Amino acid sequence: MPDRGRRIVAAADAGARRLGIHPGITITRARALSPELVVIEADPEDDLAGLKRLALWAGRRYSPIVAPDPPDGLWIDITGCAHRFEGEAPLLKDILRRISASGTSCQVAVADTAGCAHAVARHVPSGRPTIIDPGKSRMALAILPVSALRIEPGVAAELRRMGFERIEQLIAAPRAPLAKRFGKGLYKRLDQALGQVPEPIEPILPARIPRVRRGLLEPIGTAEAFAQVISDLVDDLVTMLVKAGVGARKLDCLFERVDGHFQSIRIGTAAPSRDPRHLTKLLCQRIDTVDPGLGVETMTLVALLVEPLGPSQSEGLAGNGLRGPNLTALVDALVNRFGQRRLYRAATNPGTMPEREVGLVAPMAAPTVASWDDDLPRPARMLSPPEAVEVIAALPDHPPAMFVWRGKRHRIAQADGPERLHGEWWREAGHEADTPYAVRDYFQVETMTGGRYWIFRLGDGEDPATGPMKWFLHGAFA
Repeated sequence: MPDRGRRIVAAADAGARRLGIHPGITITRARALSPELVVIEADPEDDLAGLKRLALWAGRRYSPIVAPDPPDGLWIDITGCAHRFEGEAPLLKDILRRISASGTSCQVAVADTAGCAHAVARHVPSGRPTIIDPGKSRMALAILPVSALRIEPGVAAELRRMGFERIEQLIAAPRAPLAKRFGKGLYKRLDQALGQVPEPIEPILPARIPRVRRGLLEPIGTAEAFAQVISDLVDDLVTMLVKAGVGARKLDCLFERVDGHFQSIRIGTAAPSRDPRHLTKLLCQRIDTVDPGLGVETMTLVALLVEPLGPSQSEGLAGNGLRGPNLTALVDALVNRFGQRRLYRAATNPGTMPEREVGLVAPMAAPTVASWDDDLPRPARMLSPPEAVEVIAALPDHPPAMFVWRGKRHRIAQADGPERLHGEWWREAGHEADTPYAVRDYFQVETMTGGRYWIFRLGDGEDPATGPMKWFLHGAFA
């Protein structure tokens, strides 16, 4: 970047930083530290466009309130969103993992205030997500340098010359002399970081997506008022969705308070929907998470994710309630109450080994192609992993006559088998993930006391490479 005829480093990757090259130094000094330094001309406009694309991606996945923080940061307000990832720590790990996988290094921090999160993310390079517990922002800021307050470099340098190295020294100093010398901006940044002055984050929204907005004549703050405005917004949005031939899968409702602070609620649906009553009900169930402060003056409803949805004969009819059971509505209600990761259904998987024949999928996922063979029943109770047993049996294919499981001897009255199972051909060399052997011979056995079990022998009895001829109990029939 040009600066009075000099070229300045605008950004440096991790390798350059390890050599002592950091933003702000001249290219000449950087080349002295690393003569083979690769220099790419900065393009601030292209960088900002890329940052906005990253913000839009984060807005779809993590929170409705996301804004770029040029030149190299993102604001993400995760208030009310962490439960979808089962906590703040899993959410931050997901952010770090996904951004790092793209080849971009990043620091992630969460705190009560935007200023504290900004300071910790940039001045505590732990390499791991950093979480500042609620009420601990002041303590976390105290040990950081004054430059962490997002003040002008010249102001930070002058404060250091005056002996102010850490923010705790600035907090303890009398305000009037420093405010007179450096202006109100210094203490505005400090108060924002401490949470004493609000710092609104204006979210970035994708262009050309269905959205409706209501500017209110007077600020509102009651649940009943929010519910009425939400109902009006949903009606307007559904009209747009019908014209576009789409249904909503994800809705964000943004609340702009009189102090400029944004709050939001987000709902999702298992299938595309434009049922006004259903969408309104889902949104109203989250109203209690909104803090109106001194009042909300603007509300915006955005259909962040839509999918094609054909016309319905029941749309616009008074007899909407006469339709059959609505499984989608039930799934939506449960997901929005308990979280997306807590609801699933069992489905068949294309696999030959019993432990992989069943998997967990989303409640409304498309039906799977795989199916069971009714002539080959499976036990209702399965052990994971199968447990080793001692067996007396004649080779090669005779059923067991007795087995010992958990120290107890079981004499077998009758048995059926073997049913031979091979590892899936699409797995590496057809082998199992937990053992290098791929052949199992299963037997259904009934003991003298009436118990019915499913046991198998590992190996085919002919080729030693297929298994050590050990026996395992895999399940019990009801």
